[in-house]
Amino acid sequence: MSNNGLAALNHVVALGGGHGLGRVMSSLSALGPRLTGIVTTTDNGGSTGRIRRSEGGIAWGDMRNCLNQLITEPSIASAMFEYRFSGNGELSGHNLGNLMLKSLDHLSIRPLEAINLIRNLLKVDAYLIPMSEQPVDLMAIDNMGNEIYGEVNVDQLNAIPQELQLYPRVKATAEAIEAIHKADLILIGPGSFFTSLMPLLLIDELSVALNECRAPLIYIGNLGKELSPSAASLTLNEKLLMMEHKIGRKKIEAIIVGPRTNIDSVNQQRIITQMVLEAEDIPYRHDRELLHLAIENSVQKLIAAAIL
Repeated sequence: MSNNGLAALNHVVALGGGHGLGRVMSSLSALGPRLTGIVTTTDNGGSTGRIRRSEGGIAWGDMRNCLNQLITEPSIASAMFEYRFSGNGELSGHNLGNLMLKSLDHLSIRPLEAINLIRNLLKVDAYLIPMSEQPVDLMAIDNMGNEIYGEVNVDQLNAIPQELQLYPRVKATAEAIEAIHKADLILIGPGSFFTSLMPLLLIDELSVALNECRAPLIYIGNLGKELSPSAASLTLNEKLLMMEHKIGRKKIEAIIVGPRTNIDSVNQQRIITQMVLEAEDIPYRHDRELLHLAIENSVQKLIAAAIL
């Protein structure tokens, strides 16, 4: 590979959910169709949770969030997609984008077709793939041995769960597995550790694909403190080891973190990029240009170490 870094990569895959994955995708949007996002689909809160309880199906909220952040050409379609109902009626709090995706899901053979229809409508070049096209929830075994169902409840746990599972067991979307095997570079994070990142690794085919693929994996850490008390108690190294335990081998070659992150526990064999990443408007969110710079920096270090 040349030293052109990101510009020379044919296929970059980013994994995560919601706001975090959306930031990563939008920071790399210049890659166009060479960029693929694999999106967590276990959300059961807010508008998404209400739709799932009444209509079933996969969680659309994180997918909608990613699409929102990839819109580069404002239009009537994009304004509709981002619209949220107010007031006190039955639609209050619902996001029209969620309802559009759900209605297209009813009209389509596959959820992935619904996503591609919306991508074309919004003129989004990057690909987005749900981790699974089957409805699934996150389930934790808490420190007392109780089964805790749903992302919202798992996020409220005070102690690190004994185990995380998907309920029911589901298969990965075939295109997600294909994307991982074709990838030159894979990114995971930022995002809520137990509810945005770990669900992806709980699908056997996804973790096996990550184990088998040759592309290096970069972990992007959060800037703000985790809202989940149990996730907030984890060190950076504990997070890396928990992810690699699911993958089945040491896989995370590089990490990107902000200047306030404690990196003392991290094995120094990993490539570390530590720099200011905060957005000026929302300090716990990544600035897109700074994040792009940090990813480019990490790619150059991977090239220098002959890992990429």
